[in-house]
Amino acid sequence: MRILIIEDDPLIGDGLKSGLRLLGYAVDWFPNSREGDQAMGVVHYDAVVLDLGLPGEDGVTLLNRWRHAGRTVPVVILTAREAVASRIAGLDAGADDYLIKPITLDELAARLRAVTRRVAGKPEPVWRHGDLEYHPALHEVHWKGQKVDLTTREALLLELFLTHPNRVLTRDFIRDKLYDWDAELESNALEVFVHHLRKKIHPKIVRTVRGSGYALGQVEGDS
Repeated sequence: MRILIIEDDPLIGDGLKSGLRLLGYAVDWFPNSREGDQAMGVVHYDAVVLDLGLPGEDGVTLLNRWRHAGRTVPVVILTAREAVASRIAGLDAGADDYLIKPITLDELAARLRAVTRRVAGKPEPVWRHGDLEYHPALHEVHWKGQKVDLTTREALLLELFLTHPNRVLTRDFIRDKLYDWDAELESNALEVFVHHLRKKIHPKIVRTVRGSGYALGQVEGDS
């Protein structure tokens, strides 16, 4: 999951970026609406954490513009504005959630998971694919009832395939979702992660589509 944070307070912005990265997410943080808006035009983010009191364009105005332009990315407002009128304005502008500062990192991560699950059409707490069970809140995987020891990055790659079960994912798309601009990515990292998923879960859990990328494999009935 790749998250965009637009927050002008450097302590909050850097803290959220560092904390969410420790949880395995790819995160880009920008201190004003102009840079955040530019990033939205380059990357297809899974969710946005949006402050309201931003330099230049206000967060509500920015969100309104995104929605009028047809941008459907889930947006979680995180602000010090706690008045009921501000909450109504933010939600009516198209926010999927509205949180008042301060907030714990764990709660913010849970809210992000909730809104992205709804958008992906997977509101259930456990995702199933044949004999595979995936718990997105824990990044935990079970295969035929047995827990599979995956790294956070491997689990997030599996989550990406489960989120798009009928789609071929290009290598560029996968890298875009799993890594932010600050990440240093080895050229064969994706191939290594795919190899680990096949070795730890099932050889057919990910199929290679020659010349295109990778897709979730069908493994029902296999031993």
